[in-house]
Amino acid sequence: MGAAATKRPLLKRRGFWILAGLAALAVVVLAVVLPVYFVVVHKHGSTANGGSGGSGTPAGSGPPGSGNGNPASPTGATSGGNGTVVTMANGTQFTYINPFGGYWVYDPKAPFNNNARPNSWTPPLNTSWTWGKDQVFGVNLGGLFVLEPFIVPALYEKYVGAVDEWTLSTLMAADTASGGMSQLENHYDTFITEEDIAQIAGAGLNWIRLPIPFWCIETWSPEPFLARTSWTYIVRLLGWARKYGLRVNLDLHTIPGSQNGYNHSGRQGQVNWLYGVMGIANAERALGYIRTIAEFISQPEWQNVVPMFGIVNEPLVPQIGQDAVGRFYLQAYETIRSITGTGEGNGAYISIHDGFAGLTSWKGFLTGADRMVLDTHPYFAFNGQPNTAPIDTPAGDGGTWPAQACGWASMITQSQTDFGITVGGEFSTAYNDCGLFVDGITATGASGTPTFGGSCALYQDSSTWTPTLKSGLKAFTMASMDALENWFYWTWKIGVSSKTGIVSAPLWSYSLGLAGGWIPTDPRSAVGYCSSIGVANAPFPGTYSAWQTGGTGAGTIAPAAQASYSAYPPPSLSGIAIPADASLLYQYTSTGTPVTLPMPTFTGVKVTDNGWYNTADNGGAATPVAGCAYPDAWAESSLAMPVGSACGAAATGGVVAPTRTPATVPATTTAATATTTATVATTTAATTATATVRRR
Repeated sequence: MGAAATKRPLLKRRGFWILAGLAALAVVVLAVVLPVYFVVVHKHGSTANGGSGGSGTPAGSGPPGSGNGNPASPTGATSGGNGTVVTMANGTQFTYINPFGGYWVYDPKAPFNNNARPNSWTPPLNTSWTWGKDQVFGVNLGGLFVLEPFIVPALYEKYVGAVDEWTLSTLMAADTASGGMSQLENHYDTFITEEDIAQIAGAGLNWIRLPIPFWCIETWSPEPFLARTSWTYIVRLLGWARKYGLRVNLDLHTIPGSQNGYNHSGRQGQVNWLYGVMGIANAERALGYIRTIAEFISQPEWQNVVPMFGIVNEPLVPQIGQDAVGRFYLQAYETIRSITGTGEGNGAYISIHDGFAGLTSWKGFLTGADRMVLDTHPYFAFNGQPNTAPIDTPAGDGGTWPAQACGWASMITQSQTDFGITVGGEFSTAYNDCGLFVDGITATGASGTPTFGGSCALYQDSSTWTPTLKSGLKAFTMASMDALENWFYWTWKIGVSSKTGIVSAPLWSYSLGLAGGWIPTDPRSAVGYCSSIGVANAPFPGTYSAWQTGGTGAGTIAPAAQASYSAYPPPSLSGIAIPADASLLYQYTSTGTPVTLPMPTFTGVKVTDNGWYNTADNGGAATPVAGCAYPDAWAESSLAMPVGSACGAAATGGVVAPTRTPATVPATTTAATATTTATVATTTAATTATATVRRR
């Protein structure tokens, strides 16, 4: 999300001793090799449910804590339900509270076990999710790896002049007395803990949307971001999600050059992605990062945990143009599906954002494409209106606000008919834009100016809220949940301000709302809420075309739809001082070395996957053309076209993106080979309605 717009034995004897030795060896192999094979080493052998854990394994069989269904455990105590004590890696303990029948599962001998489930109504991770039947009750982890001022105000308050992560990183790096950029790593380590993830499961939720920055992969000079460091913590979090049975929508939240000019894109100000003279070059970098992430999460160890991949957060379509964005979406889709192949079980669902163009504008987009999801972010808070209609009413019913939120239902239902699976990737309790730094932060450290027509003081301190106000806010929240059907609340946690000593944007914190009473303790209670207050709501009946969920026809894009967006790079871009042939624009050549994201390591267990799923995907990555003097990729959108072709398509051989051929998905490792590998692995230590959708 984001605030304002200024915003991967030698036998020596015969007879008896031979037989005895073989029997003993068989026991060892069965006890050690098979679990490691099925859970750790089974490379590229995923089923429709993903590889590790086994699609047929009885999830959590036996009483929670018994360890049944987890045969690799030498202790048996590898799972637990409500009231069990969890010991974290640092030795700290907490009690797991989950009244909804969920249970955690973790076994150090089988770290990719997928038996956990967050609650009784959600399929365990080793069981298929069924769109149209299973419902997403999700929450974002905003501010963890992409630092927004209103989510982590204390860091921005410390560095006056920081308005986005670019300026924050610059100022922080210079502050060596405070530890410089190590402060960011401390934030990654502490802002969201394992206990938070356990609490998310205990709140009746079943998905996490995890915003990540491209700099978790790499940075290019002069980008000041902390390069690659966050990846270790991202993978750690994916492990926690697995432990508590939570599925993850991994969202690429920042794009080189900025896809919207908002502070949550990395740098506030200009749009330089698919816009202006560096628009294509920045898009090529983005495609490379999408490729790297897709290679990692398509490995069988991660397919069950990360069943959805959001490729670009909130591109500013009204400025960039839907044609250019649509062409990029097709390129990204083909890049991913060339890695994974098509059909259920081959890689994640691909989530695209509506780009503030509205859901109806994507009707029929890429009909036949394999497993795509349309994401929308409805917020009344950013509709530019004063929003003074009272929500704190004597009846505690939220006034007109719940009914207005219920108005979203028709657009969601229609989109599921017109496009397919549609989710509310972000929404909140905030019906207004009150809250410290919600509207951004100025260079002097002041909070942005809200458009709310009343006093914001009340909405910045939840300790003063009356029971009727909390009731009204809860009504609005439940109406929003019901209308969106499949949703991710923005966001789980808001940090405390160093100046006020409190959470000063409480309308955005799910965890605070749970504690305070304006978020329902059971998200299922929101189902049917709109009808209960007299607002007609006909939810989507849950019937999708087979190709939309990876069945028959998936990946066969209708010729007309394909033709509409197949030319790439786009024949023209906006934001260029002198319009001309886009082939003359600055571009990169695809002769660089792709970046591979490292797998986690585990003591005593060797992981054979290496972060790159499809070994047949061996094309190059974007890199600057030798001898080309590129302008600032983040701040030069209004320049004139470059003179000549030294930096354009002619310099790259006319090919911007690596040529993608249909995926050659690596064959399933044979049992014999895997057994041999597993035997070695066990002896080798681990290594290395009228609301605007926006602008959050």
